[in-house]
Amino acid sequence: MRTITTAERRARIARRHGLAPGHRLPDAVAATDAMVALHGTDHSTVYLSAWARVDGLTRQDVDRALYADRTLVKQLTMRGTLFVVPRETLPAAVHGPGARVAAAEERLLVRDLERAGVAPDGVPWFREAASAVVDRLADGTELTLPQLRDAVPALGVTTPYEVRGHRVGGTAVGQRILAVLSARGVIVRGHNDGGWLVSRPRWTSMVRWLGGPLPEMEPDVAREHLVRRWLRAFGPGTEQDLRWWLGDTVPHVRAALRAVEAEEVALEGGGRGYVLPDDVGPEEPVEPWAALLPTLDATTMGWHERDWYLGPHRAELFDPGGNGGTTAWWDGRIVGAWHQFDGARVRVHLLEDVGRDGARALEREAERLTDWLDGARPGDRWPPPVLYGLRAKLRGGAAGA
Repeated sequence: MRTITTAERRARIARRHGLAPGHRLPDAVAATDAMVALHGTDHSTVYLSAWARVDGLTRQDVDRALYADRTLVKQLTMRGTLFVVPRETLPAAVHGPGARVAAAEERLLVRDLERAGVAPDGVPWFREAASAVVDRLADGTELTLPQLRDAVPALGVTTPYEVRGHRVGGTAVGQRILAVLSARGVIVRGHNDGGWLVSRPRWTSMVRWLGGPLPEMEPDVAREHLVRRWLRAFGPGTEQDLRWWLGDTVPHVRAALRAVEAEEVALEGGGRGYVLPDDVGPEEPVEPWAALLPTLDATTMGWHERDWYLGPHRAELFDPGGNGGTTAWWDGRIVGAWHQFDGARVRVHLLEDVGRDGARALEREAERLTDWLDGARPGDRWPPPVLYGLRAKLRGGAAGA
């Protein structure tokens, strides 16, 4: 059994993720395809993740792929997370993890409807409301959630929100119904009213958005497709890495690994991982490289077992829910974070000494990103914990001044 070293794994990131100079990708679609999918929970992450991998990329280039060419599509899929996926990957994302997410979310919603006394049997109530949404969007109309609530009053129904058994408010079911329909690939987030920094989607029919129905795909085939793509982009990875990334069960992951004839390899530092059968060979080293990646970037979030590229910085860069914040990379390792707390300029906060060359390379990346942002300041819903104190200190200094 071949051992794949940590240095080889980091070199694979440089090449396959398009992060090192000389290995950048031609456009936003290629950058997304290289990662299987880009995280879309923070709308700006899609743009910043693509920027990190494509030289000369503009925000208009990403907009064109999302809204004009529609070669990239927003889809609720793995782990119930919103991703942007290439159109060729969309059937697998919908019919595999998307269907699994939709079924789980529908069960929870039906349970909550019945517990709240909205309906004695939540299934027909949900189906009637969902059908009304689908019918309203069937002609390709694009509507925001408030507009859909006006058209389908059932979307405004609330179920109790409780903390430690005490009701503290109500949760509208509208977003949850849209989530189920979105995960199933019935409706889709169309044009966005919030620009590139904020997600304010207009919902529409998936068939109308794409100009035709999605190809059918059996769940097992969809899962195997995604496992094959993940191994090409992120391999070697462990069984736990794959189970977490897919949001699936261990038996399903093991069956998919067998189906794609994944090769088992040893990992430096201990443990076993998997690669595709034609991907066992050695990886040549690359020149040291620097990168600044956004919150929830696909590289940062690509594995569950992260010590080989995250080192001792997990608590400083990931919140308790496992959400990775902004990250600064040097030669295949996360060595810090970046922020804009004291203005539009991007600044790097290092957690370790990376030497003169590393510090200079990261500063050049910060200048490059500052220029690209051109005064914009992307919101950060999950700032790295290490920056909490820094932000408070900077705000306190500004107040004292």
